[in-house]
Amino acid sequence: MSPVLTESANILVKFNEADPLGIVWHGHYVRYFEDGREAFGEKYGLRYLDIYKEGYTVPVVNVQCSYKRSLRYGDRVIVETKYINTAAAKISFEYTLFNAATGELVAEGSSLQVFLDAATSTLQLTIPPFFETWKTTHGLIPPPINVKRR
Repeated sequence: MSPVLTESANILVKFNEADPLGIVWHGHYVRYFEDGREAFGEKYGLRYLDIYKEGYTVPVVNVQCSYKRSLRYGDRVIVETKYINTAAAKISFEYTLFNAATGELVAEGSSLQVFLDAATSTLQLTIPPFFETWKTTHGLIPPPINVKRR
């Protein structure tokens, strides 16, 4: 069984994220997902610049958000980011957002990113070698078996 890779980020809701009534605009929840991806990347060595140094970009091609409760200016939100392992050449995350003070579920969602060659913007249909190494390092795929032939 593969390990579950997760990271949590504690984010302060800022004044410019709220409407005149103090309620966070719905589009900022997707930005909180981004904050969660950044924290995850920092913890596990999968930051955008790490990927770019390997010659790839990873644009978001799909994002989904299910809103449960409103956040307000001054709240703190806990963003739990979970990597979803897949055999395909993509990066998939699930997010759970909680109000830090009350523990209430605020939103749930997911995102999907694909690999593009940084120089040509060509979609990569196979897992880039560095990502395969990353997955092996984190126990998401077994290391290759070295078989000696006679």
